[in-house]
Amino acid sequence: MLPTKTIHRRTLLKAGLALSLVPSLGWAQSQAPIKVGSITPLTGGGASYGGRMRDAIAAVVASVNEAGGLAGRQVVLVSEDDQTNPEAGVRSARKLIDVDQVAAIMGVWASSVTTAIAPLCWESKTMLLCTSGSNSITLLPHQGYVVRTEPGSDLWADKIAGFAAAEGAKKPAYLGVQTPFAEPMSKRIAELGKKNGLEPFTVIYEAEKNSYRSEVNQVMDAGSDFIYLAGYSPDTIVVLRDLYRAGFKGKLLSQNYTLDTTLLEALPAEVTESVFAIGAVTPEDSPGFASAKALLKTDQIDPYVAQAFDHANLVMLALGASTTRNGEGIRDNLRAISQGDGQVVGSAVEGLKLLAEGKKVNYDGASGELIFNDIGDITSFTARIDVIKNKQYQPYKTM
Repeated sequence: MLPTKTIHRRTLLKAGLALSLVPSLGWAQSQAPIKVGSITPLTGGGASYGGRMRDAIAAVVASVNEAGGLAGRQVVLVSEDDQTNPEAGVRSARKLIDVDQVAAIMGVWASSVTTAIAPLCWESKTMLLCTSGSNSITLLPHQGYVVRTEPGSDLWADKIAGFAAAEGAKKPAYLGVQTPFAEPMSKRIAELGKKNGLEPFTVIYEAEKNSYRSEVNQVMDAGSDFIYLAGYSPDTIVVLRDLYRAGFKGKLLSQNYTLDTTLLEALPAEVTESVFAIGAVTPEDSPGFASAKALLKTDQIDPYVAQAFDHANLVMLALGASTTRNGEGIRDNLRAISQGDGQVVGSAVEGLKLLAEGKKVNYDGASGELIFNDIGDITSFTARIDVIKNKQYQPYKTM
């Protein structure tokens, strides 16, 4: 027989007092902070943008907390660096999902990183918002847990092929690093080129090489007169130098995130002279853009900062419209707060006040019109073309 344990009256009183001081589980959960995460490239090929993207997300979260939080609950942002590398991205996502238990992950930049972490997100019902362009991302079976504010490969290819044709190209080439973005993008550009009577050529290379002279020679031997450079800044620095040394005389176009300050500082002016840069136009007359300038205290809002700003506002508003305050709630309410018939707002703080009053809102983003189709893609955008003159961007055209 087990010994009988005597419980004294004083012990019972202490236990009762302790229990009276412990809140109910429901009350504790209702007061607990809501956690969200960001994964941005603070190092690696996307480092020129990652820090500013993280800071834009943090500024939105701070503004919501200063205004009282989400239904009285504070929001905690946990930020991670993916190093512009899929393996590092997976480690970051695993921590955010398993340890921090975030409702959403925002700011993911590189297509390779998004492709790697997307399955982790939809399996855990964590909302993922990215700025990645590869078409394959939103074709994954993500069950609505992935949206992107960046134009997909087909939308970019339409603009690039159209610009090449308008510039009189006869034999355009795609010269880019191996990424999930590369194959669908190059194929789409080739298809569009052939429809316009052009003779497209494609070379896809591996990253982190000291020279791309053999790839440059392939493009030049094909007689290419227009080259779209589809790489990141580190490899494009090498490619541009090799093209200049090889005496290429045609036209060059690359994304404006590739032709960044690091690249311009690394190369002599004559190497980058007359190179064209393409990027998405940020609508400076939108309420979201005005809010971004005011909150971030700058007039220089690049497309990726604008998208990260939008990610945070979309997540805050979707959480505010949801009763569950989790990834599933974000997924189920994200379109209702961004493309419905509600009152137009340019910030989460403004929108959350209206939601608390039982009103509908329509967030008008800093990066453009945030109308997502069934698989999570935006459906249109305006591209801006600049030309580099003496290491400075000069406006060229919009399309």
